[in-house]
Amino acid sequence: MKIVMFSDAYWPRVNGVTVSVDSFSKELIRLGHEVVIICSFYPESQAVERMSTPTMDKRENEMDPVVIRVPSYPLPISREDRLAKFHKWFWVSKQLNAFNPDIIHVNSEFVIGEFGFYYAKLHNLPVVYTFHTLWEDYAANYIPYVPEILLRRVARHIIRNMAKRADAIIAPSAEILEVLKRYKIKQETHLLPTGIDPLLFNKHPSEVEDFRRRMEEKYPLIAGKRLLLFAGRVGNEKNLSFLLRILPGIVEKHPDVLLFIAGNGPDLPRFVEESEHLGVAEHCVFSGYLDRSDLALVYAMSELFVFPSRTETQGLVTIEAMLSGIPVVAIGEMGTVTVMGGDNGGFMVKNDPAEFSSRVCDLLGDPALYERKVEEARVHAQSWTIGTMAKRLERIYRGLISDHPKGFRK
Repeated sequence: MKIVMFSDAYWPRVNGVTVSVDSFSKELIRLGHEVVIICSFYPESQAVERMSTPTMDKRENEMDPVVIRVPSYPLPISREDRLAKFHKWFWVSKQLNAFNPDIIHVNSEFVIGEFGFYYAKLHNLPVVYTFHTLWEDYAANYIPYVPEILLRRVARHIIRNMAKRADAIIAPSAEILEVLKRYKIKQETHLLPTGIDPLLFNKHPSEVEDFRRRMEEKYPLIAGKRLLLFAGRVGNEKNLSFLLRILPGIVEKHPDVLLFIAGNGPDLPRFVEESEHLGVAEHCVFSGYLDRSDLALVYAMSELFVFPSRTETQGLVTIEAMLSGIPVVAIGEMGTVTVMGGDNGGFMVKNDPAEFSSRVCDLLGDPALYERKVEEARVHAQSWTIGTMAKRLERIYRGLISDHPKGFRK
């Protein structure tokens, strides 16, 4: 099959959509398919901010997808995000005509997503749409000066508009599947989480030791400490204040513990300031952005993964932690419920500081319990690998192509 994935977000933008598109595209290529990704251009510096010509990423090897980047504008409401330029549609269309795709997979709700629907309509191609983000819940974090009730109405309208044009919809979590039912979406829907590449998180102990030494040189605070790891976007919606507030109680019982926050985001300076205000700055490290390989090593050198987010559509970082052999303590809401399904590989708790802290301390203080949860984590994570999920996606594609009315394609 020849597959085109459309996504407004892609590397170097770090979020769940990027990981999903990247993971599925590479696994589909391993299965023998050809994949092109259409995404926004992210400038590396102000010098290239005005780039006007679409570009193509250099492929490191034949297992990488072809990545075509569309010139974009900075998005005023989010410094991390970009808005592709509408008038570059014709150039994108020309590239895709040469590729002659069999199916279109739309992964976002903005300009690039619209490109995908428009191309599919012009060429009579089946379209899969993945509803990644619960914009009803997220929008207020991006546009706080607009009434939330209005934002929710706009978000519902956008999602319904995308969904009704798709031949099939993918929901990465049971919670999103329920939202689609609430929206009265009639299209065929599939529950399909992203899945994780286990090879990325299979690190040799000597590699982990060398990396830890380098990190201790960079961040002396972590020397001799057991790390509680949070990994993800450092934004208000991740509920990081929850971790900072419970940290003093955990440190009181386990003085050899340090909270390592791996990730970047618009609220990073605020959380650094909050850690100082709460008196836990000496027990926290904020690393900023880490590439996927380094992040996998941070997982491996950590003791526990702590995840307080209440807005995850998938919560796949919990699976990344489990594949790395570290137990998880997470608030059991949204996608985290789907992924963990209970106390599998750790503890899934309520949004309660006392319960969260208690479970963290249980794992830190009971070696037998800890080892039992490590083994449980490795076993549970295997059912969430990208190989399993990509084969399911492949079957969805084949069914849509087979059932789609034949007609003009090029």
